[in-house]
Amino acid sequence: QVQLVESGGGLVQPGGSLRLSCAASGSIRGFNVMGWYRQAAGKQRELVAKITSVYESANLNYADFAVGRFTISKDNAKNMLYLQMNSLKPEDTAVYYCNYQSRATYWGQGTQVTVSS
Repeated sequence: QVQLVESGGGLVQPGGSLRLSCAASGSIRGFNVMGWYRQAAGKQRELVAKITSVYESANLNYADFAVGRFTISKDNAKNMLYLQMNSLKPEDTAVYYCNYQSRATYWGQGTQVTVSS
């Protein structure tokens, strides 16, 4: 079992920044994929960014809309996953979910990000 708890969402003006955090606990395996997904109202959940980890190596992937604005990072020692979001736009408004995949898939409860003036 893996538990994921997100934090850091909130209301921000267009052009602003937010940093999301995800605390993972439980049976974290050396090979896993951790990432951020988002779901806007009335839309399907979509990938924002993910890190594929094989022990100490990592491969990062970003959705096109996230390239150049969002940065995903991970602290293995603390079992933390982060998403730094810059130059936020109103269309980034969504619930952001932390995701862990290894032998099974786990989701956090989500954190709301609202970009509005």
